[in-house]
Amino acid sequence: QVQLVESGGGLVQAGGSLRLSCAASGRTFSMYAMGWFRQAPGKEREFVATIRWSGGSTYYADSVKGRFTISRDNAKNTVYLQMNSLKPEDTAVYYCAAKRGSGWPSTRSTQYDYWGQGTQVTVSS
Repeated sequence: QVQLVESGGGLVQAGGSLRLSCAASGRTFSMYAMGWFRQAPGKEREFVATIRWSGGSTYYADSVKGRFTISRDNAKNTVYLQMNSLKPEDTAVYYCAAKRGSGWPSTRSTQYDYWGQGTQVTVSS
């Protein structure tokens, strides 16, 4: 089992920045990749970004490319999502996820095995 705990959400004005963190514990050696997803009220959960645990390859949704950066600190078993130039449409609950199996990039929520509890990000206009 892998446990994931997100932090770093909050309220920010449009154009501002936030950094989300996701701390992993448990059988972290079994992880192949980590991802960030988000879900706005009344909408389906959507892919944001993913990073391979080994090697650090990254992949982004078009909607965040150039504004968001995913990174990881293997020593701390932590993944980050740096969000810059935030827009009101980025408002959502952001979830961290981990997957065991190979396959790259994985952009569907069903491809991930473990999930955090989510952290709210609100961007005001």
